[in-house]
Amino acid sequence: MTLAGRLFATTSLVAAVAVTGMVVAANRLLRPSFEDTVARDLEHEGLLVARLLPADSLRWPDLARELGARTSHRITLIDAKGVVRGDTEFDRAALAELENHLLRPEVQQALKDGVGRSGRVSASTNERRIYVAVRGGPPGLAVVRVSTTLAVVDAQVAGVQRAVALAGVAMVLVAASAAAVLAWRASRAVTMPLIALDDAARAIADGRAATFPDTGVPELARHVAALRTMHEQIDQRYAGLVREREETTTLIDTMADGVVAADARGTIVMLNRAARRLLGYGPTGPFPALAELFHEKAARELVAAVLAGREAEPREVERGGRTLLVTGRALPNGGALLVIHDATELRRLEAVRRDFVANVSHELKTPLTSIAGYAETLAAETDAGSQTERFARTILNNARRMQRLVDDLLDLSRIESGRWQPRVARVDVGGIAGETWAAFADRARERRVEFAAAASNGRHVSADPEALREALTNLFDNALRHTAPGGRITVAVEPAPGGEGATVTVSDNGTGIAAEHLPRIFERFYRADPGRSRADGGTGLGLAIVKHLVEAHGGHVEARSQLGQGTTIRMFFPTAEVAA
Repeated sequence: MTLAGRLFATTSLVAAVAVTGMVVAANRLLRPSFEDTVARDLEHEGLLVARLLPADSLRWPDLARELGARTSHRITLIDAKGVVRGDTEFDRAALAELENHLLRPEVQQALKDGVGRSGRVSASTNERRIYVAVRGGPPGLAVVRVSTTLAVVDAQVAGVQRAVALAGVAMVLVAASAAAVLAWRASRAVTMPLIALDDAARAIADGRAATFPDTGVPELARHVAALRTMHEQIDQRYAGLVREREETTTLIDTMADGVVAADARGTIVMLNRAARRLLGYGPTGPFPALAELFHEKAARELVAAVLAGREAEPREVERGGRTLLVTGRALPNGGALLVIHDATELRRLEAVRRDFVANVSHELKTPLTSIAGYAETLAAETDAGSQTERFARTILNNARRMQRLVDDLLDLSRIESGRWQPRVARVDVGGIAGETWAAFADRARERRVEFAAAASNGRHVSADPEALREALTNLFDNALRHTAPGGRITVAVEPAPGGEGATVTVSDNGTGIAAEHLPRIFERFYRADPGRSRADGGTGLGLAIVKHLVEAHGGHVEARSQLGQGTTIRMFFPTAEVAA
């Protein structure tokens, strides 16, 4: 709709609403006033009739008809029981057939307050009437009621409403003429600048140079200034975004790690030079969609999980003689981002480190065995309590501690290197736990620590029996060293959610571990309380061995703990084929 049409429609609508409001107001404001005037007149007539009525009740029916005919109003005479003793519209014989009027609202109000008033549709004439009742009259009479039709009031109100409506129509015609003139002037002062503003906005949206109009209308001038300022700010921000994007692209392209970004459909939108090199694509060669970028099963599973919006653990893949660590994350727009790290050198150094630790540990076993043997012989052959005996005991204790450390290092190196593979069997957790605890029973009795294996016979897991025994040994040793006298250590087993394995839980109510230490307790040589662990003879490798043993089965381990409330270690073993 054009501006002129909108102005005309708006003005006409406003005028029509105003006229309608005036017509409604006339009815709402004038009608109560007119009805009050009629009611006061009827009240005066009722009081006059009550005074003029004679004491002879036999004359009341005739007088009610006679007075009603003279006043053109209906007069009804009612006694205290509600019986009609006279009525303008009924003769003496018909009075007995009239219903009792005691419950009429105006009669009730008159008996209570002296005067009653009510308006309703008459049952006999089917027209709106007003009834006014006054208390009084000769003895035997209680109420005189006078009523009249409201047709006169309706006619008066209708006349006022017609006059208001005619005035409104005239106002609408005047407003329409004024709107036409205003629209013609507005089309010159407003429409042309608005059209120019529309063209400027379209030019800004299309990235073209925008031309802004000049106008003398203050409101439009403010809009023009705001649009011009917005255009300048958009240009500045766009230039900044372009610069930041170029910097980000350059930064990503020079990264040593490969970066691959794909949209929600899996189409690769960015592949930096490192990713091309690591994945074996040339600097400008074509590349497939993200789902076809890898042939390795582990990497394809990671890509599928990320494209589906799920979390995925980093995966290692072998590509062109290199070990690549691939991590992925879903993007907010439904796409995916992969980061490819060349872990070849890291894995080589880890292998060197494992070999070094294994060789050193192996070489230390023989001299440590000799030291421990000689120290034990010296301690046994010297007098008890002598200085020589104390020195020999100190040498023996430290030699044995070093032997435990060497044994743990050799076990950990053997597991990490892959030279050890679990021989999975169906293992009774309760039986293994009981056998393992037997080695700690004396220590637990001295410390007054109770042990309970909640796993009953028939609760099994798919695991290497020796590996499970070694894991429980390390967990029992840790729990016993950190549980105060009177404490309790519990072993339980329960099916994993979904029935795809079982979880073995070792819990204690000991000192617990602070939250900041929990993420690192499965690292080798990490101690939450270094001083106490060394004093108790811990090597710092027990939980690391547990972690690697469980992961060798394809499972995982987690810890939950709070200071002063104990620690719970949960080992998940997946269901596997049992060796024959």
